[in-house]
Amino acid sequence: MDAPINAYSFLNFLAYAGIGIGVLVLAALAVSMITPHRELSLIRAGNTAAATGFAGTLIGLALPLHSAISNSVSLVDAAIWGAVSVVVQLFAFLLARLVSPKLSQQITEGQIGAGVFSAGVSVSVGLINAAAMTP
Repeated sequence: MDAPINAYSFLNFLAYAGIGIGVLVLAALAVSMITPHRELSLIRAGNTAAATGFAGTLIGLALPLHSAISNSVSLVDAAIWGAVSVVVQLFAFLLARLVSPKLSQQITEGQIGAGVFSAGVSVSVGLINAAAMTP
């Protein structure tokens, strides 16, 4: 009987998890840099709108990363599709700002509705993005 986990499969897990988490962290930093408000500072100050919006951003980024890793044929493939998903998410955020120009200001002011809207855009685009990543 073969062991369910061997050294090769564990190393693959570490490699793909490392790529996924690395892309997620870099993407979250990229989103933080393009937003006029400073999510982490606002979250540390107890701003629920910022926390809600940023949580949606993380979920919206993680969904397509999941799909990229699940459907990839190699680490490079997963990293490339992960990067593509980041670009799409950044574009979605910029589009949300066009639809709601005061979104960043509203989040800074702690308006929960703005945070929920921002999270909704991120998660919605993340779901579509993930579904589009088919083998």
